[in-house]
Amino acid sequence: MKHSLSAMNDVSRRRFLESMAKTAFGVSILPVAESLFGTAAQAASPLAQSKKAEHVIYLFMNGAMSHIDTFDPKPGEESGGETKAIQTSVPGIKIGEHLPMLASKMDQLAVIRSMTTETGAHEQGQYLMRTSYKMIGTIRHPFMGSWLTHFEGKKNKDLPGSVIIGGGSRHPGQGYLSATVAPAPVGNPATGLQNTKPPKYLDEKTFDKRRRLISQFESGFMKKYSNTDVKAYSEYYSEAVRLLKSPDLEAFDISKEDASMKERYGNNRVGQGCLLARRLVEKGVRFIEIEHGGWDNHNDIYDSFSSRAGQLDTAIATLMDDLKERGLLSKTMIVLGTEFGRTPKINQNAGRDHHPGAFSAMLTGAGIKGGQIIGKTDKIGKSVEEEHCYPYDLNATIGYGCGLPIEETIQASNGRPFKIAHDGAPLKKLFG
Repeated sequence: MKHSLSAMNDVSRRRFLESMAKTAFGVSILPVAESLFGTAAQAASPLAQSKKAEHVIYLFMNGAMSHIDTFDPKPGEESGGETKAIQTSVPGIKIGEHLPMLASKMDQLAVIRSMTTETGAHEQGQYLMRTSYKMIGTIRHPFMGSWLTHFEGKKNKDLPGSVIIGGGSRHPGQGYLSATVAPAPVGNPATGLQNTKPPKYLDEKTFDKRRRLISQFESGFMKKYSNTDVKAYSEYYSEAVRLLKSPDLEAFDISKEDASMKERYGNNRVGQGCLLARRLVEKGVRFIEIEHGGWDNHNDIYDSFSSRAGQLDTAIATLMDDLKERGLLSKTMIVLGTEFGRTPKINQNAGRDHHPGAFSAMLTGAGIKGGQIIGKTDKIGKSVEEEHCYPYDLNATIGYGCGLPIEETIQASNGRPFKIAHDGAPLKKLFG
């Protein structure tokens, strides 16, 4: 058996251990990333700067949200389409009419209008935004949530360090880092974390008995086939078992919230996702990513844009208020990003096509100085004219705001050196 196990590839070893876990307990809380068995990176000394953000809520607009119809409107230009620009709470700054609540909070927001990338394909663009690196076949890079957990540890030992809401199937997850910093996936915020209860035939007494038996098996298994991969899985699985018994597991259950609070956020995926994110921040989860799709508007962009953007507008504005009321906004950085922008030209199908040359991002919360516009595009929103900001610069900014060692070199499991945000430079002017 030793020979056959040592000959297994990563996928075979993962399936073997997953099968063992499911057979023993009938539950599965497993990492999102395909590369479950990554070797932990070498720890680096933290930056000397003081930390500003203890938590991050990252709203990812899957599909490429139009910058021209949100944070970088072009009134009076043909490229502006049907979207009008409205005045914000900061004199001289206007944003798209679909975001009136955020416009009223512009004094608390920092908008980057100079995001740019060379990647115009969805999967590759999303990967680059999340990891700072181009997608390659030989290694998978960590996303920012796993980096934050890796260096700062968990605030709540019973809950995952990071959570992904509404996505996950192609998410890079923890990449080459240890499985212990893998994000937990929540497909639908309304139903919360799935597979957290043993089957009806498996009572708590039987569950504990099987846990003891598998621990004995693990002990002998580790002695014969000890390696970092198996240890990482064992640690991750132990944490999953602890989560099953933790009273803080109810943080994932938004049914505990009053109906009025659910209504306040909006009864839709992004609204309920933001509500869940607030609950998780309250319980100490460090990084929550909320995926909000439907922005790939090649056809009839204005048929649904106002509704979709309106849901987002309500969700973020309510999240800001709710966190502030609970004393958490000063500890929580909120980031809004997308993989690239949309073309200034409206196509023959009344939509906008992929446009990596220019797009926008937004930040608020912990440490962020509001009322700022960073960068500038040309008069039609096609090209960046000032202060180019690449995906790795945005991630470096997030890392800097959290006090992560973004300048340090980390060695991955394949021996290659990497940095948290590649060669990104943080936009320090964003911080007050």
